[in-house]
Amino acid sequence: MGSFLGGQPYLTIIGALVISLILGMMFQLYRPAIKKAETGIGFISNKFLRLGIILLGFKLNLIDLANAGVKTILFAMVIVTGTILLTYNIARKLGVSKRLAILTASGTGICGAAAVMGISPQIKVSKDQETAKHNDEVLAVAIVAILGTVFTLIEIAIKPLLHMSATQFGVMAGGSLHEIAHAIATGGAGGPVSLSAAIITKLSRVLLLAPAALVIGIWYQHQEKVEGSGKEKLPIPWFMAGFLLASIIGTFVPMSAQVLGMLVKLAYLVLGMAMAALGMSVNFKAFLSSGKNAVLAALSSSVALLIFAIIVSKSFF
Repeated sequence: MGSFLGGQPYLTIIGALVISLILGMMFQLYRPAIKKAETGIGFISNKFLRLGIILLGFKLNLIDLANAGVKTILFAMVIVTGTILLTYNIARKLGVSKRLAILTASGTGICGAAAVMGISPQIKVSKDQETAKHNDEVLAVAIVAILGTVFTLIEIAIKPLLHMSATQFGVMAGGSLHEIAHAIATGGAGGPVSLSAAIITKLSRVLLLAPAALVIGIWYQHQEKVEGSGKEKLPIPWFMAGFLLASIIGTFVPMSAQVLGMLVKLAYLVLGMAMAALGMSVNFKAFLSSGKNAVLAALSSSVALLIFAIIVSKSFF
């Protein structure tokens, strides 16, 4: 249902993943079914999440990214690093929990819902904290989805005021927006050249999901050690190796456009199932009480990111 609705006019900007999450949350109205399905919900939100991220790797064409040049990759690196640090620090100053702050920062800086879900397995928690972690995941996804949609509309509205070339507008869209769907919607408003630039810039940020997951996992584990939780195993995100392998296969192994398209469609279907499962497990009281400051942090950094993307796009592209 999420995939079908996400393909409808006016709903493409929201995207299938977020719609699946909302449908999962609505499904909570029928509590007996949720109670019976608790084991399955846990399995799907965990294992299918990793499978979906791996399959998403087929969308990354490494040759296209290489052809885009060093400055596009450097631009993506600065955006991802700067936005994560800025969002996290603002959120922590506003009293947001460490876990929610880093998930929201990752979604804002890298690639929206997929980044939240890709970083989340690196945030290790005890059994009794699993429910709270699910709430943080859902809240982080909701924040980046809503803000990404708002900023998509803003960027399309201010396009005539920016006096940018098609390439510059596409780079700005890919560099500043949260979801791939948002970058495509905005880049498409500037024509084919703009759309291509938006996709390449956005995918340069997506490529950084794997190294970001490793760095954040090590950092989070170190933080927990400092606070006395004593976690000892290096948190290597093995499913991210699958993500990179899938991108290598998608780039260098001869495959028809239809097969690649089917694999990417399957990725979104599997991720949509994981999102629906997350929606079914959300605690609404916690969801509503802990989100305001995280929204404010993500909003502040999104404004800063847009201004930075406009300046860099006009100056260097």
